Amino acid sequence: MLRNGAAGGGGGPAAANRPVRVWCDGCYDMVHYGHSNQLRQARAMGDYLIVGVHTDEEIAKHKGPPVFTQEERYKMVQAIKWVDEIAPGAPYVTTLETLDKYNCDFCVHGDDITLTIDGKDTYEEVKTAGRYRECKRTQGVSTTDLVGRMLLMTKAHHSNIDEDLDCRKHTDNFGKGPKGRSPWTGVSQFLQTSQKIIQFASGKEPQPGDTIIYVAGAFDLFHIGHVDFLEKVHQLAEKPYIIAGLHFDQEVNRYKGKNYPIMNIHERTLSVLACRYVSEVVIGAPYAVTADLLDHFKEPKRRGIFQLVDSGSNLTTDLIVQRIIKNRLEFEARNQKKEAKELAVLEAMRRLDEEKH
Repeated sequence: MLRNGAAGGGGGPAAANRPVRVWCDGCYDMVHYGHSNQLRQARAMGDYLIVGVHTDEEIAKHKGPPVFTQEERYKMVQAIKWVDEIAPGAPYVTTLETLDKYNCDFCVHGDDITLTIDGKDTYEEVKTAGRYRECKRTQGVSTTDLVGRMLLMTKAHHSNIDEDLDCRKHTDNFGKGPKGRSPWTGVSQFLQTSQKIIQFASGKEPQPGDTIIYVAGAFDLFHIGHVDFLEKVHQLAEKPYIIAGLHFDQEVNRYKGKNYPIMNIHERTLSVLACRYVSEVVIGAPYAVTADLLDHFKEPKRRGIFQLVDSGSNLTTDLIVQRIIKNRLEFEARNQKKEAKELAVLEAMRRLDEEKH
């Protein structure tokens, strides 16, 4: 059982008693605990964290179409407890003008390089000016890795996707690289440590007057549907203390089937702990909510306390997988057209060369 804490004071020095303002930016497509850990580290470097999120248009220009819309990505980032403010429509290339506009002292990014479509370092200007800090990238997770896990789910031996879907005929190629072998393991390489849990979960005990609310589920591939739901639950009381129960992997697989869960219990724990609406997490919560479980949380021993909450979102993990498949099919179609065009040009050049000789 892990208690979750709201964002506390940063660890950075404040010049002339002025709060240190930190800038982070990115696509934040398919937000995962690696993103949250980056923002946690950035927040610890100062007193106030502003996160710039790129538009769909900017991402499509430099990297290809995102899985989630910009509105979904804005809300996902805002739900991370270490974020104080978001800046919608942040430019893809980070400039001194952007830092000055938001009165930020410096920007923070992970220890990997981000390039524009022209191959230029997007942080070159702020690095040169000495207004750049680096944080450690979270090993064992990336958006690419998660996409790979989902694409492998389309394999026939662990999927019940309808046979008439167009993606069915492409399943043999879905997790394969250019050399025809899969770069994906389909298994998480994330190693959980007690220190990582402590970093995410330095929380508080419920206080007198708090309304303790228990929710449970898989919370797999933590997404905007989960955020919408937890936000609605948070609004049910003046002083809510939300406990999220996470089912073990075997239990999730039992009731969801296929190759679920995509994220293991350790990854899902960190994802939920990073959400500002959650106070505490129960790892391996039972599927059925029993009287003993309620008593353990010192809930009133009355019954009739179950309530359904409509998140207002129809997004599910299945729908996210379908978005990934759709993007992959479009990517493959573009590549096939490009290759056909290149082959046609080469063939034309070959014929011209033969005619000259």
